[in-house]
Amino acid sequence: MSIPKNMKAMVLQKQGQPLELRRLPVPVPGRQQVLVKVIACGICRTDLHIADGELKEPKLPLVQGHEIVGVVEQTGEDVRRLKVGDHVGIPWLAYTCGACKYCLAGKENLCDRALFTGYTIDGGFAEYTLAWDSYCFPLPALYANAAGAPLLCAGLIGHRCYRMIAPQATRIGLYGFGAAAHLLTQVAVHQHKQVFAFTNTGDVTIQAFARELGAAWAGDSTQSPPERLDAAILFAPVGTLIPKALADVDKGGQVICGGIHMSDIPAFPYRLLWEERSICSVANLTRKDGDDYFSMAPQVPVIAAVRRFPLRQANEAMQAIRSGLLQGAAVLDLSSGLITSFCTVGF
Repeated sequence: MSIPKNMKAMVLQKQGQPLELRRLPVPVPGRQQVLVKVIACGICRTDLHIADGELKEPKLPLVQGHEIVGVVEQTGEDVRRLKVGDHVGIPWLAYTCGACKYCLAGKENLCDRALFTGYTIDGGFAEYTLAWDSYCFPLPALYANAAGAPLLCAGLIGHRCYRMIAPQATRIGLYGFGAAAHLLTQVAVHQHKQVFAFTNTGDVTIQAFARELGAAWAGDSTQSPPERLDAAILFAPVGTLIPKALADVDKGGQVICGGIHMSDIPAFPYRLLWEERSICSVANLTRKDGDDYFSMAPQVPVIAAVRRFPLRQANEAMQAIRSGLLQGAAVLDLSSGLITSFCTVGF
């Protein structure tokens, strides 16, 4: 099929305002880039932080979206790794310099000159997008569709958080049971870990969903788990949960913060941190994270529960995430022009 001159996109013109449906020129790939026709793009809480102004200095106007599943439609002249027709995933990490001290130390997730999909460059809330070929992940057939989109960030960041936990940890608390937590639960249960799911107060539907996925316990984030945890991962961007998680973990317990933004952390007594408890944040991802994850995920298999929205309903999809009542992940599905309302796929 020939590539059109123009495409539809949902565009953030100014932070704090709704996205606008616009018609934009289809971008042309650079020498090391590929043009990707978007099949689907997941919506991450980071997209809300950008749109709401909690993450500063995005490219504006901006096409958001960094959980992209698509098919390569055109390649730059220096591209050798991918070819037209390949199904790929495009993640948050769009480009790194390869020369700073972090890149040279194998920590490209901390690169001084990194670019980020749907934040400092345009992303996947559009019919087409660009990506550097070496930062795309070839996708197995299982994930070359709308249900694969959440794995490109929720799955990857959850996995990076999980790998920071000591291997011997068996009792793991997940605070905020949304897209990342429901994907990670499947991996942890597959590896015979006990998952303790913490949700908004009174959210019995999400608690039941967590138990359905194999969680050993599910309750309100204000409650204490029935036994001390070996580790806790915070996906909810709520700073008050850090002292709560420290109180929930056992001696030597780890508290991992998986979000890119969090509300202020209140003062807490040193006794919560004592006995060699620790707090650590997770920033971005590396390409190795992605390669390892997409080798492992089909073996579980990790299956996302998604609610699909058409492109033009991006604002409604983002509001569904804000409500805290979404079961699984929200995905903009561009694979069909016939979707007129959202529907549930997966569980």
